[in-house]
Amino acid sequence: MLDDFGGVMMAIGHDGNEIEKEAEELEEETEESTESSNGVSEASEAATEGEEASSPEEESRYAFPEAAVVRVMKKHLDKEKMVKKEVKIAMNQWLERACSNIAKEMNKVPYVMVTLNEFRQGVKVYDSLEEFDMEKQRILAHMEAFKKDIERLERDLGKLTFNPDGVR
Repeated sequence: MLDDFGGVMMAIGHDGNEIEKEAEELEEETEESTESSNGVSEASEAATEGEEASSPEEESRYAFPEAAVVRVMKKHLDKEKMVKKEVKIAMNQWLERACSNIAKEMNKVPYVMVTLNEFRQGVKVYDSLEEFDMEKQRILAHMEAFKKDIERLERDLGKLTFNPDGVR
């Protein structure tokens, strides 16, 4: 290519040595820009790995992609909250255990094909936890009402004095 370039330049009236010098300068500039861009990309990759990304072999140890787990978590967290690596790992491990438990529950059926009904039976435990929590809140609200009634009755009884002739 340089020969073609040199021939054109010589036809225009440039010296062959000038062409070689310009070609060398062009190559050096290209190498320098490539090296500097590689340095920037390597630095950005290192920063990214330190913050979010994990190595492929570390990712393969977990059942679910870390980015997907974090994305779901961040949907329900405040914008300013950050999630530590240990929390991401713990969430992934918990999800893996939950998935295993659901699969074991679905495996209890004697059929070859697992249907949506078996899946619903498997997740019933987790769905019932929400119902259990709502029932717990309802019961606690009733208990608070009972406490207030008892306190009111105690105050009312404290005002009453015992009189042998009758209650006043």
